[in-house]
Amino acid sequence: VTLFVSPQPVEATDDAFWDQFWADTATSVQDVFALVPAAEIRAVREESPSNLATLCYKAVEKLVQGAESGCHTEKERQIILNCCRLLTRILPYIFEDPDWRGFFWSTVPGAGRGGGDDDDENARPLAESLLLAVADLLFCPDFTVQSHRRSTVDTAEDIHSIDSCEYIWEAGVGFAHSPQPNYIHDLNRTELLKLLLTCFSEAMYLPPSSDSSNANPWVQFFCSTENRHALPLFTSLLNVVCAYDPVGYGIPYNHLLFSDYREPLVEEAAQVLIVTLDYDSSTSSSPTVDGTTTGTAMDDVDPPGPDNLFVNYLSRIHREEDFQFILKGVARLLSNPLVQTYLPNSAKKIQFHQELLVLFWKLCDFNKKFLFFVLKSSDVLDILVPILYFLNDARADQSRVGLMHIGVFILLLLSGERNFGVRLNKPYSVRVPMDIPVFTGTHADLLIIVFHKIITSGHQRLQPLFDCLLTIVVNVSPYLKSLSMVAANKLLHLLEAFSTTWFLFSAVQNHHLVFFLLEVFNNIIQYQFDGNSNLVYAVIRKRNVFHQLANLPTDSQSIQKGLQRKKKTPEPISRTNSQDGVSMEGSRPAAPAEPGTLKTSLVATPGIDKLTEKSQVSEDGTMRSLEPESSQPLPEGNLSSTVSDGEPWSG
Repeated sequence: VTLFVSPQPVEATDDAFWDQFWADTATSVQDVFALVPAAEIRAVREESPSNLATLCYKAVEKLVQGAESGCHTEKERQIILNCCRLLTRILPYIFEDPDWRGFFWSTVPGAGRGGGDDDDENARPLAESLLLAVADLLFCPDFTVQSHRRSTVDTAEDIHSIDSCEYIWEAGVGFAHSPQPNYIHDLNRTELLKLLLTCFSEAMYLPPSSDSSNANPWVQFFCSTENRHALPLFTSLLNVVCAYDPVGYGIPYNHLLFSDYREPLVEEAAQVLIVTLDYDSSTSSSPTVDGTTTGTAMDDVDPPGPDNLFVNYLSRIHREEDFQFILKGVARLLSNPLVQTYLPNSAKKIQFHQELLVLFWKLCDFNKKFLFFVLKSSDVLDILVPILYFLNDARADQSRVGLMHIGVFILLLLSGERNFGVRLNKPYSVRVPMDIPVFTGTHADLLIIVFHKIITSGHQRLQPLFDCLLTIVVNVSPYLKSLSMVAANKLLHLLEAFSTTWFLFSAVQNHHLVFFLLEVFNNIIQYQFDGNSNLVYAVIRKRNVFHQLANLPTDSQSIQKGLQRKKKTPEPISRTNSQDGVSMEGSRPAAPAEPGTLKTSLVATPGIDKLTEKSQVSEDGTMRSLEPESSQPLPEGNLSSTVSDGEPWSG
């Protein structure tokens, strides 16, 4: 394209030149990415910045014109899609250059908008014009939504007069009518959502900031009252995700026979939702969102609450049938990768479970009524089992450490409520293929066995989560009626590992892990003694561990001797009697990260006291809160050697 060859500035008024970028009718996303290589975009940015700026202005101008006209002809729709793809391709290269950071938030006089517009419209920054145009186009009849009128172009609906709440994409929360599926509309929505996500992604190109109040201006504007489609769009995204059923009619191999145009839309919708809901209520001057506001489901009046309308609407969902729809939808999608069929690869498997977990966290965090609904529902176990499956599967893969954190934090949140502990007593009969020993027991046994596996055979960067894992077990322990022998042995094995002299004294806070385990044993023996003969037997069988702990040397000479002995002979804990035996049928061992995979790192994990209140059951059966203790990450390399469960460790 001439733009990438000629360094000469091209006038914005030269329509013939600029039209060649979006007039081609046969362009696909792949074509745009192939025809506009990264090196050439960077070259234009350096050598001919005015051409790149004009290209962006003209592309946004085309989107604005399309949104205003309602893009009734096939040609107009193609131009909109081409501009969309071009901007999706170019935006990241504008974000990566610090000199271009403010470009989309500036206004340039006479940027080809025409003299007919009034001054106010001319003063709108380019980013705002782009976001409002995309929002309008997401509810454009015959382009992204079904038209309600059978009309000719002459009497076509005026895009500014339509009520977009009548055009919500899918039945569910706040909308009863399920529109006829239209794969063209799904494709067009997906393209627009990809552009939206690209706009929101500017934060990825900024250097990390210690100031957490740095809000994303793109998200802030899009979720403000400036966007008249905020309510129908939030509802559409939520309903599209929660109503999606990847298995469909259940015909084997149907996903290989037909293209599913809904899945890419659902994945983009989930991603856009969690980005727009990325809101820190602690930095807001508005009242805290607690889901307790009254009124009909998601009214369109301005209530007290956060400025982010998506968070606001989410916090105000309160009808039981809406909660049921959301919970069933999320549970169905989370369970999808676990579905076992007799025919290999015959059922469709979705890949966006991490986004679903983040969405579920946001739902529980911003809407406490939803959290209580989940806890009193029997479906909470349909959330628990997939989370345990993903935690177990990702434990050896450093690139999936984020998935481990979000999964553990959700379980920590749920475990704070009595109802969750009581539900864990339900027998575990669904045989999800996991790389864990075969056992017969309850969901509580499954939880303990998976946690033991994470601690003993996960990678070292999971050590800061050990506090959280054991706190979850402490929280549920007063309600566990009958642990299996396998789970009881796992708990004793952890105590044996954590209570060795060298481990206890090798870091300041290591003794916390022993305290947690002793609290688990005390709770079970005090409140659930009758049904827990397996645990009592295991404790008696391992009584020497408790005797050694009671007689722990405290003089500095003995402590030094214990630490030196460990340095000389790194002998791992024996795996005998841990009953690991055979793993479940159909399971595969957790794999480490693929070679060359980015070793992701997280910003410092918040201490456990920031995530939950620690509580324990007092003598009268009520929960009493404990003062939160400071929780520091464990030093690298201390623990894996202790609890490697049979594999030598070289640090």
